[in-house]
Amino acid sequence: MPMRNRLSLGVVMVSLALSSMVYAQEVKLGSSVEGLLQAAWERNPEIASMRFDADAAAERVVPAGALPDPKFSMELRDLTRMGERNPTLLPGRVGSTRYLLTQELPWFGKRGLKRESAQLQAEAARGRVAGTWSELATKIKTTYAQLYYLDQNERLTREILDLINRLEKVAQVRYAGGLAAQQDVIRAQLEQTTMRNELIALEAERSQLQAKLKALVGRPASEMLATPESIRTLPAPETMRFDVLEQRARSSNPLLRTEESQIQAAEKNRELTYKNRYPDFAVGVSPIQYGKSIREWELMVEVIIPLQQDTRRAQEQEAQAMLDAARSRREAATNQVLADLYENLAGLDAARRTLALTTDSLLPQSELTFRSALAGYESGKVDFATLLDAQRQIRQAKLNQVKAGVAAQIRLADIERIVGEDL
Repeated sequence: MPMRNRLSLGVVMVSLALSSMVYAQEVKLGSSVEGLLQAAWERNPEIASMRFDADAAAERVVPAGALPDPKFSMELRDLTRMGERNPTLLPGRVGSTRYLLTQELPWFGKRGLKRESAQLQAEAARGRVAGTWSELATKIKTTYAQLYYLDQNERLTREILDLINRLEKVAQVRYAGGLAAQQDVIRAQLEQTTMRNELIALEAERSQLQAKLKALVGRPASEMLATPESIRTLPAPETMRFDVLEQRARSSNPLLRTEESQIQAAEKNRELTYKNRYPDFAVGVSPIQYGKSIREWELMVEVIIPLQQDTRRAQEQEAQAMLDAARSRREAATNQVLADLYENLAGLDAARRTLALTTDSLLPQSELTFRSALAGYESGKVDFATLLDAQRQIRQAKLNQVKAGVAAQIRLADIERIVGEDL
């Protein structure tokens, strides 16, 4: 084989291998909630826009504390040299040329307050990014848990469908032997049809949830997501006490952090407003040109006199009102955060107890009831309706087990949103 053909074949094989790897990576997205969160942080456009806003707010810090740009002006005097010549605009040929360079100087401390206020506004912007991400992560975790429930529901439905199929065969054997009525076979077939309809509904619901999840992650609607493989392990109960999580929520909750930054920014703005009672300055230097040489120098000091005291008092009252409003917003946010935390902790505890009760008691009892009903039907001691009821009980017990686990995951996601960090 020629060298060029071997190289071409090698390139094709490498391309196919890379394509398979990329395809495997793409399909794998969705198998775990961690991968979905990572993809959302990198690709969600809303998070990207919030980060850009925070970057823009951070860039305002330096200009906020900088001095204003200096001003330069030039004044041509006596353009006709007292009527001796035609008017001219050349600095060396007019009577004199005055150059003026001025610099505005705010009152002492104003620049520092403006810089600190801008820094606090940048921190508030970063807090809004964290809050938006926390809300988005909660939606992703919740949707992932719902998809996991649907997948487990479908798996369980197919298992029960297979079981009903075997029960139908038992009923047919008994009917053929004259030990059961034909109605038993028909009821088994009807039960199978009902479950197939449930599978269709589950498939439609899964498609809707996957579309929602892809929108949250920032993926095209045409791409496929992998089947959820597992849900996260719940934290130990001793780490989920209200007193422990309350302190973490007060210090890490994005909304409370943002409100605290807004309060501090409002305090700096109030201090800055009070400093407007004092005058700002401008200083300047002015060389004066006669002919082709500088023969005079002037210094200038300009003071902005704060005479409009009514205006300044109104601005001070406005700044104080804005500070009071920020404090009230923080208090309201704190009360709501702690109420939500208490509510979700109670819901998580209830989900834990339901899961334990279902796993330790209800599910074993349902399985025992089903085995007893199956043996009784085969021996002719119970009818087929009793057997179907036992089958429905065991299915419902397994669904309750999965549902309690998913409910606990949803409560955990809400608690992590409130606390502001993963647990």
